[in-house]
Amino acid sequence: MKIIVTVKQVPDTSGKVAVNPDGTLNRASMQTIINPDDLNAVEAALSLKDELGCKVVAFTMGPAPAEGMLRELMAMGVDEGVLVSAREFGGSDTYATSQILAAAIDTYGIEEEDIILAGRQAIDGDTAQVGPQIAEKLHLPQITYAGKITKEGKKITVNRMLEDGYMVVEAETPCMITCIKELNEPRYLSVFGAYEAWSKPLTVMDYNALKDHELIDATTIGLKGSPTNILTSFTPPQKGAGQMLKGNGKETTDELAAILAKKHYI
Repeated sequence: MKIIVTVKQVPDTSGKVAVNPDGTLNRASMQTIINPDDLNAVEAALSLKDELGCKVVAFTMGPAPAEGMLRELMAMGVDEGVLVSAREFGGSDTYATSQILAAAIDTYGIEEEDIILAGRQAIDGDTAQVGPQIAEKLHLPQITYAGKITKEGKKITVNRMLEDGYMVVEAETPCMITCIKELNEPRYLSVFGAYEAWSKPLTVMDYNALKDHELIDATTIGLKGSPTNILTSFTPPQKGAGQMLKGNGKETTDELAAILAKKHYI
C-alpha cells in the first residue's frame, strides 16, 4: 500500500505578484510557498503512514526549482518525490493539469489499496477542480472536503465537512480524497529529516516519459491546449493609508461628515 499526495508550489501572496503578457503568472520572479491545503493532505498521509507503515509519495507539476519543495516534504517524512516537469506542460489550466498528473500517477502505478490525497484547492486559482478531475480521469471514487479520514482494510471512511455539519462517506480503495485545513495541523520538518531528505529518491517525469500515455494529447495540454482563456490579469493597486478619527461624540461624527462632504461622497 502507498499514499500518493499531489502538491503544488504557489506564489506567496504576501509578496509581489508578477504577471506575464499572456496573462499567466510569472512564477520565476515571485517568492513561492507550498500550497496550504496541500500541507494538510501531506499531514494526513504522514499520519496514516505512522499508523499503517505505508509509503508516501509526493507528486508535483512545475519547473525544475519545485524539486526544493519536494525535498522539504521529504524532510517532513515523505518517502519519495515525483516532479512532472516539461516546457510542453507550461501554462496548463485545471483541465490540462489534471490530465498530465493523472497520466503521471497512472504511469507510476496505482495498486489495490492505494490512496491519492490532495488539498481542497490552490490559493492561486481557488477552483478546487484538479483533485476531482484526476479521480475522473483515473476512474476512481472520490470524496471531497475531508475533515477526518480512517482506513480499515480496503475501506476508507471520511467525515465530509459541510456548512451545517458533516456527512460520513465510505469508499473502497483505490480512491481520491481532497483535504481541508480543519483536518489537521501540519507537522514541522526535523533537522534529521532535512539531512535524510537528500538521500531519498526523486524522479523527474518529462514530456517524453508521458507522451505515449492515452491522456497526453499535445492539443489539450499546456497553455495552447487549455480550454480556459485568460482575458486579462493584473496586480491590484495598493490602497492608500486610512485616516483615524478619535472620539465617540457628535464632534467626531461632524468631523467625519465634513471630510466625506469635502470628498463629495455625501
